[in-house]
Amino acid sequence: MGCCSGRCTLAFICGMQLISILERQIFDFLGYQWAPILTNFVHIIIVILGLFGTVQFRPRYVTGYAVWLVLWVTWNVFIICFYLEVGDLSKDSDLIMTFNMSMHRSWWMENGPGCRVTPVTPPPSWAPEDHRYISIAGCLLEYQYVEVAHSSLQILLALVGFIYACYVVKLISEEEDSFDFIGGFDSYGYQGPQKTSHLQLQPMYMAK
Repeated sequence: MGCCSGRCTLAFICGMQLISILERQIFDFLGYQWAPILTNFVHIIIVILGLFGTVQFRPRYVTGYAVWLVLWVTWNVFIICFYLEVGDLSKDSDLIMTFNMSMHRSWWMENGPGCRVTPVTPPPSWAPEDHRYISIAGCLLEYQYVEVAHSSLQILLALVGFIYACYVVKLISEEEDSFDFIGGFDSYGYQGPQKTSHLQLQPMYMAK
């Protein structure tokens, strides 16, 4: 019963992770955030493998999923520090999020709740010709705090998922040990019941 309950809870957490990361992936695509896009893609694959291991009693898959969650939490902590500009980090850097391939920012920068985008004409002399120069005002929530909220949700789900992943691996291992103890297939192999013969063999003598 405990194993079923733990597995069901972990499967639910994996489902929530998939829904939330797919939503985040869509907005990262819209904002051309290449580094988060690649990391999100890896996360989606490993969560699917973790879900498969949970359903199919594969402790190795669940263990790998738990190890990845540690890295996933680290990445999201970095994202939070990036957007809050902790230390020398700057949210206006093009190198980290877009690999310096574009000047795009988070999709939420222009499309956040209450944001009003106004084109600036004429654009400043330093602005590239193929880019527009805009002014953004009236946002109820700045885009960096939206990104911080997304990362905070991922950290929360990852921490809960890590706890339940360790719990499920422990329960599966205990069930396997219990199966071996009550007569499962052990390392010596299985031998079926042998029939005993009730016939008595008598020696035969040949006359010369």
